[in-house]
Amino acid sequence: MNDSDAARAATDQVAGALGSPLGPVSNAGVVRDNVLFLISPADWDLVLGLNLRKTFLMTRAVVDHTAKTGSGRVVNLPSIAALGHANYSAAKTGVEGLTKALVLKLGPLNITVNAVAPGYITTEMTAALAARAWQTVAEHQARAAAGIAVRRVGQPEEIDEVVAFLTSDRASFVSGQVVHVAGGPVC
Repeated sequence: MNDSDAARAATDQVAGALGSPLGPVSNAGVVRDNVLFLISPADWDLVLGLNLRKTFLMTRAVVDHTAKTGSGRVVNLPSIAALGHANYSAAKTGVEGLTKALVLKLGPLNITVNAVAPGYITTEMTAALAARAWQTVAEHQARAAAGIAVRRVGQPEEIDEVVAFLTSDRASFVSGQVVHVAGGPVC
């Protein structure tokens, strides 16, 4: 969803069928990692487009509806893995920056804005990273788990629970936060 008109059309269609959305939960992730001088402009644009531009476009489209209801929630998903991969880092730290910038703009509209920054979570993307590292998924997860305080990798449901809280009425006074769901401190 990298097209502004398509984002608005999709949001309008959902609002027409289901009513005004509470707010977006932006969870896009694509990696095309390489050393800096081997990152092609196309891979740079793909990673920033999918991870950052899509978050901006969908947030803007959904907030157009949400603002009219008098309250809402925005939850973005950057990543603690952002550092170390030039294009992924630029995109995901951009998502954190966008999140923090929106807090002051949307707060007066009673819209909270937060982020959930996952650590190593078992997903198709981390399985693909294992393959790129010439490891089985189990080997890759074991290696990752060794560096995590709780000595295991996370599950998608653990992210879901935090997002569910941040989109609930119980979180109506929580805004501007980046919650690390990473099994331990993030340094």
